[in-house]
Amino acid sequence: MSFFAELKRRNVYKVAIAYAVGSWLLIQIATQVFPFFEVPNWAVRLVVLLLILGFPAALIFSWAFEITPEGIKRESEAGPGTSISRKRGRKIVGLTVGLAAIAAAMLMFQLLRPKAAPTSTSKAESTVANIPAKSIAVLPFENLSHDPDNAYFVDGIQDEILTRLSKISALKVISRTSTMRYASHPPNLREIAQQLGVANILEGSVQRAEGAVRVNVQLIEAETDSHLWAETYDRDIKNIFSVESEVAQNVADALRARLLPAETARIANVPTKNPEAYDLFLKAEYFTNQIFSSIAKNPAETGRQAADLYEKASAKDPTFALAYARLAYLKARMYWYGTDPSPQAIDAAESAAVHALALQPELPEAHLAKGFVHYWGHRDYDAALAEFAKAHEALPNNPNVLFGIAAVHRRQSKMSEAIREAEQAAILDPRDNKLPRLIGETLVYLRRYAEADAAFNRALVLSPDDLETQVYQATALQMRGELEAAGRVLAAIPADSDPEGSVSFMRYQIALSMHQPDAALGSIAHAPAWLNNLWASNRQPVTLLRGQALALKGETGPAREAFHLAQQALEPLLSEPREHADAESLFAFVYAGLGQKDKALEAGRRATELLPTSRDVMVGGFYLAQLAAVEAQVGETQSALDHIEQLLAMPAGHVVSTASLRFDPAWDPLRSDPRFRKLCEEKPK
Repeated sequence: MSFFAELKRRNVYKVAIAYAVGSWLLIQIATQVFPFFEVPNWAVRLVVLLLILGFPAALIFSWAFEITPEGIKRESEAGPGTSISRKRGRKIVGLTVGLAAIAAAMLMFQLLRPKAAPTSTSKAESTVANIPAKSIAVLPFENLSHDPDNAYFVDGIQDEILTRLSKISALKVISRTSTMRYASHPPNLREIAQQLGVANILEGSVQRAEGAVRVNVQLIEAETDSHLWAETYDRDIKNIFSVESEVAQNVADALRARLLPAETARIANVPTKNPEAYDLFLKAEYFTNQIFSSIAKNPAETGRQAADLYEKASAKDPTFALAYARLAYLKARMYWYGTDPSPQAIDAAESAAVHALALQPELPEAHLAKGFVHYWGHRDYDAALAEFAKAHEALPNNPNVLFGIAAVHRRQSKMSEAIREAEQAAILDPRDNKLPRLIGETLVYLRRYAEADAAFNRALVLSPDDLETQVYQATALQMRGELEAAGRVLAAIPADSDPEGSVSFMRYQIALSMHQPDAALGSIAHAPAWLNNLWASNRQPVTLLRGQALALKGETGPAREAFHLAQQALEPLLSEPREHADAESLFAFVYAGLGQKDKALEAGRRATELLPTSRDVMVGGFYLAQLAAVEAQVGETQSALDHIEQLLAMPAGHVVSTASLRFDPAWDPLRSDPRFRKLCEEKPK
């Protein structure tokens, strides 16, 4: 007989098919049943391996042995006519059909059964599964020194390690703003890691005494609470500079994060070899971080202390480029946020940034500082973006870079891009409330008020008492037409919690929108002389607001007196380059209140020329809305309507919406105009 005919006679083919069907069925049973009994996954893999190994054994057995009436015998021992292979073959076929039917039934059951809803446990497991393995948060280091004044030094070591880790593109590194909210060596590492979206936690402690420093660090896998790496570094204070780089390199090695050649050079770079300069720098960073985290009781004084320390550090080491870069950023920030609005502040910021880049042309912190000098100091948005791009390449985990890019894109009317960039920054800084707040503000510009309200709620979960978020949320509700809800948000803020007058200003706006001039006057009765308008980033004299409320009330004489006082308050601002456009825009209302039409229109137009919407859609849109309101008041109806249509077609939801057109008293002179009524009827976006 031929070989293949003999295979058929001995049922080798049938055994192979039966074995394959049976094996597939066993594998399905193992994968379905083993998890129910919490049998580990390796057991399933063992079953598969054994079945694979058993396949050739089954074929060999079917070839080598015969089943006879007397039992199983070797094929060579079976006498002629004693084989019952044909009968055995029919049984094998029957068994195969039965196994195939069972397997088919199991397959149909799996395909047709309803899927169970995910439980809270499975959601948590899914969240853990989505966390990158090469992700890390550096918690605040513990100060083991006897001198509590060494807190700045401990914070500085931790911050420098974090900074070096953040320069590694293969890692996801959480920002200091988020990690500083936690204690050193907390018991609930797994929970903290899930909140921060990381797989690993770096803990540490620092002990400084007399000229020696001991740094203990340990890398922990949060899910299993297992130590991946730990080390103790004993250094003389003069040789402390290399510790941060060594830790960053060892963490990268422990997490198997591949460093690019440029990244290796960056984390190995020592900013200064002068221990006195480094100590002064760490003190400056300590005060600067107090400002950035909003815990400084007197930001202006704290800022001056930090700036003085940066300058002393650079005096000790004139090649200390990082000190110049950080000084530049601090000065630019103080200028923009009004802590030091003098022209000298932004000039000093620019000088420091230029000097830092002259010392180290590739220093990413210097490019970041220069970008903010362009943005905050000169509104040169294209130049700012070019510097931010250079910084982002070398600082892939720095959320402040993404924040700067998003903020500039908003000015350029690229709101959707800004939202995406802010969301990316929030991944790196998940506990910083300013990022969901930024997203909420941007959604307001787009008139997506319901989404904005949700974003503000997320920000308030992180910081329930944040006044800015509450004011922005009230504005979103106001522009949506929900005036009573906006009033409730503001009513929840304590009366004495209004350091810059922004809450009083918003309460005034809501009362005026409800045509309640007495309530509006009451909201500013005890307010400071100048109130802060967050949306326009400017200050407004309370006398101007009082004049507008009195005019709405019909008290012409007292209103004129208030407008004259506002004129006197605004005149000094005309000589301030930074506040010139603000002053012109507000003067337009003063002149309109005094009945001086031509002066009102000239002032309003000058403001829009100084900062047009094409250059800055946010503040430029505010000036354009102010001009439209003045035009409505002085009888330039068609021009006012043209400007309203222009505003409705652009992201200016902070100043004009179809709902606000219906209730804002600024538009009362237009209510009988058919064109205006049509604008009011359009559905809000």
